[in-house]
Amino acid sequence: MPVGTQATVKGLTVPMVRETGAEILLGNTYHLAVRPGTDLIARLGGLHTFMGWDRPILTDSGGFQIFSLGQNAEISEEGAVFRSHVDGRKIELTPERAMQAQAELGSDIAMVLDHVVALPNPPEIVRAACERSIRWAERCRAVAGDQTQFAIVQGGLDAEMRLWSAEELTQLDFPGYAIGGLSVGESPEEMYRILQVTCPVLPERCPRYLMGVGRPQDILESVRLGVDMFDCVMPTRNARNALAFTDEGPIRLRNACHREDPRPVDAQTPSAASGVSRSYLRHLFAAGEMLGPILTTSHNLAYYQCLMREIRDAIEADTFMELYNAKMRGWQQGPANG
Repeated sequence: MPVGTQATVKGLTVPMVRETGAEILLGNTYHLAVRPGTDLIARLGGLHTFMGWDRPILTDSGGFQIFSLGQNAEISEEGAVFRSHVDGRKIELTPERAMQAQAELGSDIAMVLDHVVALPNPPEIVRAACERSIRWAERCRAVAGDQTQFAIVQGGLDAEMRLWSAEELTQLDFPGYAIGGLSVGESPEEMYRILQVTCPVLPERCPRYLMGVGRPQDILESVRLGVDMFDCVMPTRNARNALAFTDEGPIRLRNACHREDPRPVDAQTPSAASGVSRSYLRHLFAAGEMLGPILTTSHNLAYYQCLMREIRDAIEADTFMELYNAKMRGWQQGPANG
């Protein structure tokens, strides 16, 4: 899912996002509550109408901001209290308020409010946050409306805690399950270990969503371990910093080797960048022109969508491991220059 935190995928119009092949976007409840306000968006017809996106939207509850804005947040059993990063006003986010705000946004999939903590952290901190996340999930489930609710498995890097969290949440019979609290400081190998123990205990009939991940190789390995859905700012954030993803590894477009390179950034991935050369993209970044990040963002999102389509096709054709091995070889080898 491309990340449209504040009702926009940075740098692209909605038609441009559609052209990358995206079928669902992510929005963030906390940021939209701070500005312009979920009540305002509701009065204007909901998030789909507000941003002009006619396909599904998943909204994060704001739980990640408990982690990312930790110094400005007070956590209790009732919920979290933030100081707005925009104007300093106090914002209270409880499980009930998180679900109400997402209902006002009118998203198709609403995430429960969870308590995310950084890794590594003392076991008692991770356990307390995990247990609180279960209690908050119960409160979210109690006020479920018409939206599809996804629960979020927590537990840090403790395999037993992850299993307990997954088992407790499956008893609440959610339509989908996310795996949260990863990609917050641990190594890829640690993340894969947790996925290996968590995915098998989640219902096969329900989507499994790994939050905030990630690199193409992380996506491929996570699919191998049982994950279905992903979101990450990596393709857009890296694009704004002149890095393009390809099957041969990342290409750093500011590098001097591209100064006279007539090739497209990636001949295999149709995007808004397909008709221009690496030399031209390098020039745009060197000149500080906004078109450079725009074109590279279009490419990166299209590349991620193409990767997911290839994965789905390979699973249906029972050739996933052949695709897995070929992609991993390409990314490990890297571009000849880049």
